[in-house]
Amino acid sequence: MTLDFTSQLDYVWATLPEIILCCWGILVLLMGVSGKRDPSSGGDAASELPSHDLGYLTLGGLLAAAMANGWLYGVTEVGSVGLVVVDEFRLFANWIFLIAAGFAVLMSFAYVYRQRLQAGEFYALILFATAGMMFMAGARDLIVVFLGLEVMSISAYALTAFNRRDRRSAEAGLKYFILGAFSTGFFLYGLALVYGATGSTNIETVGAAVSTGAAQPTLILFGIAMLAVAFAFKVGVVPFHMWAPDVYEGAPTPVSAFMAVAVKAAAFVAFFRVFLVGFVGAYAAWYPIVWWLAGITMVVANVLALAQFNVKRMLAYSSIAHAGYLMVALAAANDRASAGMLFYLLVYAIMNMGAFAVVVIVGRQGEESLELDDYAGLGASNPLLAVFLTIFLLALAGFPGTAGFMGKIFLLQGAADSRLWVLSIVLVLMTVVSYYYYLRLAWYVWMRDPREGAPTRELFVPLPMRFALAAGAAAIILLGVFPAGAMEFAQSSVAAVSAFPEALTSLIP
Repeated sequence: MTLDFTSQLDYVWATLPEIILCCWGILVLLMGVSGKRDPSSGGDAASELPSHDLGYLTLGGLLAAAMANGWLYGVTEVGSVGLVVVDEFRLFANWIFLIAAGFAVLMSFAYVYRQRLQAGEFYALILFATAGMMFMAGARDLIVVFLGLEVMSISAYALTAFNRRDRRSAEAGLKYFILGAFSTGFFLYGLALVYGATGSTNIETVGAAVSTGAAQPTLILFGIAMLAVAFAFKVGVVPFHMWAPDVYEGAPTPVSAFMAVAVKAAAFVAFFRVFLVGFVGAYAAWYPIVWWLAGITMVVANVLALAQFNVKRMLAYSSIAHAGYLMVALAAANDRASAGMLFYLLVYAIMNMGAFAVVVIVGRQGEESLELDDYAGLGASNPLLAVFLTIFLLALAGFPGTAGFMGKIFLLQGAADSRLWVLSIVLVLMTVVSYYYYLRLAWYVWMRDPREGAPTRELFVPLPMRFALAAGAAAIILLGVFPAGAMEFAQSSVAAVSAFPEALTSLIP
């Protein structure tokens, strides 16, 4: 099938996964409010069309969107005048979002039920947020990036503050909303300046104007700076990371996992397309900024993570550190680094969601048992669960034989191609530093006895959660041992969007 965006129907086909998710989200929302209330919940909890049924319905929507995403591989587009793009880069990113959303839903079955959350609204917001991420990944225009960003962000704000009975959740949602509003302001000002400098918001048109020198130089530089601040906030790099630890700690744990993975991935994908397509001609101007953001983030986040004894805060600083690793790929600006970024986002989604899933289980489908001491003796009481957690921790640390290790190898290869030796050394050293706080948690799991007086209760692992953990652990090992197929897939996806000039690396000092 060929699309030339000369009719509205072409846009329908091009955005079919997003349309499915939005319509399905409305369906889940309506189904959630149509059932009879459970009197035992005080009239404030999910309906007797139980949360499990709504969860399975949500998974059905994600599966339908995945089928539409696969169908788009047979679609080709003509020209570059549309507001959305149909290329393999977008479709690869969509797989990451769908995997993260699927994990989040599987993690939420028992959590939503036990916390008496409104299941229809909760699952609908996940679908809407995922649709916003897909719009960001497929945007050919900065206005579409903004619209996708806001759909994703507003859904994330609501999810963060979703547990109205928990003061920490409301506080986290408020912090995220206020700081997110500043980020939105920077993005809009940057968008306006880019439009003033180039006369267009089309990313490819902007790229042509910047590369040929047709863009007004002062306006475009200020526009790039403001957009860089907006994206830096969304990906959570230092010094724009202040919101992340408090928000991740206060939000419901499945939401923390979803934000740490999917929101970050969507922001990086949009960051990549805007800067390495729209602003590639100004690479010499923004390269030093990205270089310093990458280096500072890797160092500060890993050092601060060493001092954390709350597991959710530790994983929050861990996610900031991983954002620093991914910024290295953006600074490298070559095909190998870009493919490595996609591969790393894929494996990061799996290993981080897996680690958060164990946190949900140990927290007894709530916000209990979040300190390191609460994991002492887990290896003796729940050995299989401890094995899963250890696999995810080793992958996050980049231990050889795991997908996390191969992801870092691909990032380092891309950095070496652009001669980013200092960032490569920092990445390796900070990976070694991260071993301490990841392995410290594993040591508590296997080597420490439970603290005196700690309750000994059997942990409940729902069937959907068991499936998610087993699938995630298997994927981490398989991608660590046999990474070639996924990496080739990532390379072919990047080839469609990246056309880096041969002389680009000569601009690197």
